[in-house]
Amino acid sequence: MVIRRAPWLRPGRAVDGVLATACVLPGVWQDLQSGLFNGSPIVNRPAPLGITVTLGLATGVAVFDRRSRPLLLYAGAVACWLVAGAWPAVPVAQYAVGAYLRSLRLRVVLTVAMVAAVSMPMWLAYGADASLPISLAMCILPTLAGLFVASRRAQEQLLVDQARAEERAQIARDMHDVVTHRVSLMVLHATALASAEGRGAVEVAGQIQIIGRAALEELRTLVGVLRDGGDAPLRPQPGVADLAELVDASRALGLTVELSVEDGLRAPALVEQAVYRVVQEALTNVHRHARTARTTVVVASDDDGVSLAVRNGASAVAATAAPRGGHGLLGISERVRLVGGTLSTRRQPDGGFEVLVRIPVAREAWEMER
Repeated sequence: MVIRRAPWLRPGRAVDGVLATACVLPGVWQDLQSGLFNGSPIVNRPAPLGITVTLGLATGVAVFDRRSRPLLLYAGAVACWLVAGAWPAVPVAQYAVGAYLRSLRLRVVLTVAMVAAVSMPMWLAYGADASLPISLAMCILPTLAGLFVASRRAQEQLLVDQARAEERAQIARDMHDVVTHRVSLMVLHATALASAEGRGAVEVAGQIQIIGRAALEELRTLVGVLRDGGDAPLRPQPGVADLAELVDASRALGLTVELSVEDGLRAPALVEQAVYRVVQEALTNVHRHARTARTTVVVASDDDGVSLAVRNGASAVAATAAPRGGHGLLGISERVRLVGGTLSTRRQPDGGFEVLVRIPVAREAWEMER
């Protein structure tokens, strides 16, 4: 069961209430006004109680809106100080200036103006020894504290934005792999449709329709993520356990594939996902360039990590290939690198092709998965 706090019981609201009370009381209770002056520091006499109470209440209300409108609190603090010598609102307002205003120039101008408003009456009445320390404590130090908090907040937001950007880029890579694979299947089905007749043609056309709809759905998700910065739908990511289904789909298109996966192999999710994407891209390339070749997929593990080998022989008949952007192998190589692994490819003497992957896995993570 999740316990939700009432809005007025949240920590931020409690702080607002304390600060607002500190700003209201000096306007209501004259004993909390500055003892250096007999009321207003300008005319050195008390202001009417109705005016001080009104200013105190208005400033207290402005405290609750200081994050979005710090200038309202600043104006109230200046008025409270000049009219009644009420000082608690001054450091609160200066902190808000440093923490919530975006313009550095405006921060400097307002701080200089507040220092002048606070220090000049004291300077004239009591000299620099009284005005400088009080101005520093009431005006400058709160502003610096606000600037520090704003800087920390900006750094945290930058980290959040970077994490979101990396996540969207990862999603884009995932979607690229999936859509490329589906479009390749559509091209192969279309090639088969050209020579199919009767019921076989209807079945192949139905498969093209199903694959096309799935590809369009993936593209819509990808465009939404990249355009709006939205979150991707939460779905289980494919791993080693899904390789059999992937291989079966290739076999259904006429590819000869043998799959060998070590019994009970388990690895961290990101590692398994990388292995799956490499196999997917490798089989897509076999469909394009060597569809009559025999292909083997071997996934194994040891105490230090996971290894993958995808090998195909030479093809007797060249496959009809769709235009491609050349990002397939580059994409899976980058994916493997991101999880600390290495990927190498080479053409074999018999005209075939080989993709080798090695991904080290920390012993602690390995034991956790097992």
